Parts: sequence; C-alpha cells; structure tokens
Amino acid sequence: MRTVTPAHPDFHSGEAGGTEPARTPYSRETRSKTMSTTVVKPEIIAEYKTHDKDTGSSEVQVALLTARINHLTEHLRTHRKDFHSRRGLLQMASRRRKLLDYLKRHNLPKYNELLQKLNLRK
Repeated sequence: MRTVTPAHPDFHSGEAGGTEPARTPYSRETRSKTMSTTVVKPEIIAEYKTHDKDTGSSEVQVALLTARINHLTEHLRTHRKDFHSRRGLLQMASRRRKLLDYLKRHNLPKYNELLQKLNLRK
C-alpha cells in the first residue's frame, strides 16, 4: 500500500514547523466588534420590573424590545442590504406597538411613564 502525504500541513494543528500559530478557519477572534451597544437583559429587567420576580410584564417586554430594536437599527445602518434582519426589525416594532397599545388600554399612567423613560415619542 501506498500512503499519501498531504501537500499542505494540517490546518488545525501547530505542526509543520511554521512560526505562525495555529488558526481555526472562519474564526471571529480576529475581527473587531463594530457595535459597542449590546442588549444586556438583566440590567433592563432590573430597571423596568414592577416587582421582585417580574421578568415578563408589558413594561419589561417593551423595554427589551426597544433595546433590541435600537441595536438592530445600528446594525442596519452599516449593513443596508441585510433584508432578513430588516424583516425581523419590522416584526419587533410591530410587537412593541401591540404591547404599547395593550398598556395604553389597561394602564394609561404607566404607558405615559414608559414612553417618557424610553424616549419613544417627542
């Protein structure tokens, strides 16, 4: 039998005697982060919760959606042709609108306070 040796060294191992460190294909480590704002759920939940164990009230959901919408809006400013993300943005905006309508019907003072806090309307 005849053994075949590869023409190129193994990509994942540091063998081959090169001075270059082993790299992994498609690694994201070398890329720098372009967006500085990230959605930090625990902080948002802590700020907008109505009681100690609140994670899903309308106020918290609207605040989380607003943070995600702002984050995605920044993404779309640099990636104008990302139509799949644009569709997700429209869905999130619609969901936020429905939650705000619910809040407006059931608790108008909370609704107005939330709009002021999130700076949604001028």
